Amino acid sequence: MVKPIEVKALKNFQLFVKFNDGVEGVVDLNHLKSGEAFKSWDEPGNFEKVYIDGPGIAWSDELDIDALNVYLTLTKQSFEEFIKKQTHA
Repeated sequence: MVKPIEVKALKNFQLFVKFNDGVEGVVDLNHLKSGEAFKSWDEPGNFEKVYIDGPGIAWSDELDIDALNVYLTLTKQSFEEFIKKQTHA
């Protein structure tokens, strides 16, 4: 199972994320900030409070994102492709 091992907030609602299998890169989360659940990012400094919470990426107990979706974005894979690779590994 892939898990994030490093996460860092960057400018313009972007994150640097590194996973335990060596995959790393920058993901743009601008598309999320307009959603009601992410309104806390409007407050200065809140986006920078990102941390790893078990297998997920979080900003608080109430606000997190699925690390697997971030991984799939970085590797440009669909969920089906990912599962197929995992079962044949």
